Amino acid sequence: MDCTAVLADVWLMLDNECDQATRQRLQEHMDHCSPCIEAYGIEEKIKGLLSRKCGGEHAPEGLRDRLKLEIHRSISVRIETTEG
Repeated sequence: MDCTAVLADVWLMLDNECDQATRQRLQEHMDHCSPCIEAYGIEEKIKGLLSRKCGGEHAPEGLRDRLKLEIHRSISVRIETTEG
């Protein structure tokens, strides 16, 4: 798996919406890829923060997508910088 595929599926893992095989593949990749494990940690913190701050309410429509887009942009820049 490449980092782009892993990062695209991190939310599925966080939301327990992926099967065990996918979860295992993601975990194996992150065990050896520090940029991806860092991204997972950031997204996990954002999910927790949204949960706490929204107090059980649903976040506004589109917020999750906007957050994901910004996180992916940030991670892409970090990965390009690290690889380049």
